[in-house]
Amino acid sequence: MDLNLLRVLDALLQENSVTRAAERLGTSPAAVSRTLARLRRTVGDPLLVRAGQGLVPTPRAVELRDEVGALLRSCDNVLRPGAGFDAAHLQRTFTVQATDLLLVGLAGSLTERIHAEAPQVDVVFLPEAVEGGPGLRQGWVDVELGVLGHLDPEIRTRQLTRMPLVGIARNGHPLFHGPIDARRFAAADHIGISRLGKRLGPIDSALAELGLRRRTAVVVPSHTSAMMLARETDLVALSLADWLPGTISAMGLRTFPVPLELEPLDLGMAWHPRNSADPGHRWFREHLASAVLDPAGPGPAAARTLG
Repeated sequence: MDLNLLRVLDALLQENSVTRAAERLGTSPAAVSRTLARLRRTVGDPLLVRAGQGLVPTPRAVELRDEVGALLRSCDNVLRPGAGFDAAHLQRTFTVQATDLLLVGLAGSLTERIHAEAPQVDVVFLPEAVEGGPGLRQGWVDVELGVLGHLDPEIRTRQLTRMPLVGIARNGHPLFHGPIDARRFAAADHIGISRLGKRLGPIDSALAELGLRRRTAVVVPSHTSAMMLARETDLVALSLADWLPGTISAMGLRTFPVPLELEPLDLGMAWHPRNSADPGHRWFREHLASAVLDPAGPGPAAARTLG
């Protein structure tokens, strides 16, 4: 049934007058009269009948009055944006696809933030899939976090921050015995990080412009394994500036500026548009963004800025 029919019926049953119902609805008495005729045919009852100068409801109309009012209130609640959202009672699992380096730095903070407001919300982290994967479109990934690329055209994105790359090596590595310039950096043996086994990247292009070339002695699929390998060898790896400083120090590692002209990495988040207006998903994205931008800080208290 047309929802507008119910709205007209509700007004008629509340006012017992075509004229007053029209005023209430902001339309003409003629339009309300036409709708009343349609309602009578649909319900199979006259609903309102003449009694002197006014109209009175039939027994069937009296039965419908409260039911129609409750039904319209329920419809309004369903259609109102974000109606009834309460994080404290949210029971949901969100899935985030992210590189292990970001995961290690934000998972603990994110969990504390969301459980402070929504103790029944769980988070599943998935490793980065093959580039161009359909996870967001197919719905088995809620948010993709990291360096975004090869996304489906409808995907929504938000840039969060830019992070420069830094070198990382064990304390006591020969590189730290003097100034680290491009030539000494290239002369060291390196750890490549690629889930697809790629050996070349922006570092190699920047070195080539200077007539230099490095040796990528080992390629590993994750930043975590690269850090552990760098701790035990004289191999050099890459990391993000100012990310996991406590962990790096505790592992006996040390960072240094990469002596090359490199663009910082653009870190962002991506989600499918079907989730853009969902209040629970929006709430989760806010906390995820805050965990990236301020890992040690509190969750978002008032700002509601995500699209």
